[in-house]
Amino acid sequence: MHVLSIATLFPNPVKPSFGVFVGNQMRAVVASGAAELTLVSPIGVPPWPLSQREPYVRLKHIPAVSDAAGLTVHYPKFTLYPKVGGDTNPARIARAVLPLVRKLHAQRPFDLVDAQFFFPDGPAAAIVARELGLPLTIKSRGADIHFWGQRPRALAQMREAAGQAAGLLAVSQALREDMVALGMPRDRIEVHYTGLDRERFRPVERGAARALVSAMPNLQIWPEGPLIVTPGSLIARKGQGLVIEALTRLPDARLALAGAGEDEARLRALATRLGVIDRVHFLGLVDHELLPHVMCAADVLVLPSASEGLANVWVEGLACGTPIVIPDIGGAREIVTDERAGRIVERTPEAIAAAVSDLVAAPPSQADVAEHVSRFSWGRNAEAIVHFWADVLEGRVGTRKPEALHATA
Repeated sequence: MHVLSIATLFPNPVKPSFGVFVGNQMRAVVASGAAELTLVSPIGVPPWPLSQREPYVRLKHIPAVSDAAGLTVHYPKFTLYPKVGGDTNPARIARAVLPLVRKLHAQRPFDLVDAQFFFPDGPAAAIVARELGLPLTIKSRGADIHFWGQRPRALAQMREAAGQAAGLLAVSQALREDMVALGMPRDRIEVHYTGLDRERFRPVERGAARALVSAMPNLQIWPEGPLIVTPGSLIARKGQGLVIEALTRLPDARLALAGAGEDEARLRALATRLGVIDRVHFLGLVDHELLPHVMCAADVLVLPSASEGLANVWVEGLACGTPIVIPDIGGAREIVTDERAGRIVERTPEAIAAAVSDLVAAPPSQADVAEHVSRFSWGRNAEAIVHFWADVLEGRVGTRKPEALHATA
């Protein structure tokens, strides 16, 4: 089985942590030896003069082919129109990808075209699949459905691609229902839960982890007091401002924001205005090697996003033995199945503060927390997606219960 997979969000030599979860999945697929994989990650570069600005100026120099991500990846460039051209990206991606994949297909034929996000990857992969005369699969992960599904031009392309696809994947049962609500075929959607690096994300005694991160010069996390960690890009959708507001009701707590993004200035101003800036630590981008230590050191992981499919950091935090506080979005109820895993709360500072107070006052054991994600691993994840591709090629998609894909992994 030779699969052509298209993923716009994927690690590259300039941004090695970009789409790291997709990189983990695909490395596990290659390592399994169960499928031959050709990975194409289109890179958007705007026209001059925007192409001379960061971060685009560095993206221009990404080589056409690289193994920097731990497997061979092709990086064709397509023309990107920032902020205004999102709905038309799929056609430009397909134009950029087709000459390359036609050549590769002639050398070693593909059996299947796969897209790792629903937009823009899905409609672009649909064009490629039609041109090559191959079956198509598309995976949805959350924002690609919840954001782009609200834009009529994008939604029309997504529905067309879904109608063409022989099989579709969702990262949670809840996201599957959201896809059906958008008009996608229920009988072709299966659930494919995320994976987990079990060697990296595992419980380390909280006190020891806290001592370690407080001693690291590049982190300098406070050694004492209840610690909240909120991982993720600093963008409005992630809701970090709600956690900062919750601090006003948690006088002893400290907050470590692990991420970077366009919302940082606003969040700093909010923390200053509320008088809690001395208890908020902006860690910036945290290396994937260090993130497990930060999670293990935290008393609670809080991520009040407006939307998610099934966030990788939910699973990673629980694997570290850290309970989570999240809203009732996406696959939240598929992960937080009882109070030992954390709390599902409203997206308000009051509800967040109350949940954090409960968990700090009566913390569940790290082992009990971690048990909630014992079924997750990248090996199982890879086995499941290869099984799904095989089902597509053999016409078996839609013949099983939607939860069976992960269960058989």
